Amino acid sequence: MRTEDYRDNIDRDFSGPAILSRLHTKWLGQGGRLIFCRETGSTNADALEYARNGAEEGVLIAADMQNSGKGRRGRGWQSPSGCTISMSYLLRPAFDPDRAPMITLIMALAALKGIESVSGMELQIKWPNDIILGNKKLAGILTEMSVDSGRIEHVVVGTGINVNNPAFPPELADIATSLFIESGRSYSRASIVGEVTDIFEGYYESFRESGSLKDFVHIYNSHCVNMGRALKVLDPKGEYSGMGRGINERGELMVELPDGEIRNIYAGEVSVRGMNSYGL
Repeated sequence: MRTEDYRDNIDRDFSGPAILSRLHTKWLGQGGRLIFCRETGSTNADALEYARNGAEEGVLIAADMQNSGKGRRGRGWQSPSGCTISMSYLLRPAFDPDRAPMITLIMALAALKGIESVSGMELQIKWPNDIILGNKKLAGILTEMSVDSGRIEHVVVGTGINVNNPAFPPELADIATSLFIESGRSYSRASIVGEVTDIFEGYYESFRESGSLKDFVHIYNSHCVNMGRALKVLDPKGEYSGMGRGINERGELMVELPDGEIRNIYAGEVSVRGMNSYGL
C-alpha cells in the first residue's frame, strides 16, 4: 500500500467528544470522568496518579499516542499517533484483592466482543489477556492494583489495541498485527472505545455481584486459543507440557497432564506449541 493511500484512511476523528458521543455507559467515563490526551507517557500511569489524588471510580483515560506504554513483564507497547487505542479505567472494587486478577480476563473478553462488534472479524484470546487475530497479537491488557491493610485501594486496567497500524518494525512483524493489516481498511477508534467500554461496564457489574467468573467461563472458553491445544507451561519450578482445558471460575487455566491430573495455572507464561514465534 502506498503511503498516501494509508494517510487517506488514517483515523483522525479521535477525541474526547468523539468518544463521549459513542459512550452509552451509566458511570464509566460519564459525569466528567472521561479524560482525553493527544499525547501522554502512559494512560495507566495517568490513571494511577488520578487514583492517588482521590479520583472516584469510573475515570476513563484515552490517548491518541503514548510514548512510554508498557505491557506485561515490563515489555514495551507501540502506540503511534493515528493508529492505536491506549486507554485505562480506574476502578475501586470492594471485594478481596485475590479476585482482582479476574478483572483482567473480563477486560479481555469485553475488548474481544467490542472489537468484533465494530470490525466484524472473529478474534481469540490467548490466556489470560492477549487478543489474537490471524495468529498474531492485536491487543493486550495490563492491570495494576494498590492494596492497603488487605483492602483494595484502586485497580487500574489498561488496554492497548492495534487498530490502524499499516505495519510493524521487523522485530514485531511476526508477532503483532492490526485491524488495518488484516482487513485492508481503517476503523474508528472512538467507536471501538465506546463499544468496548459499554460491554466492560456490564461485565464488571455482573462480576462484582457474583464474585466469580461463573457467568463468563463458557463464553471465554469458546474464544480461548489455549483450549484443546498442547501447551508448554513455563514454570519457575520447571516447565511441563499438557493439554489446555480452558479456565475455571477463578480464571485459572486448567492444564491436563499426560497422566490425567489437572493443574490450575494462576499466573505465568503459557505457550501453545507449533504455530509461530508468538507462542500460538
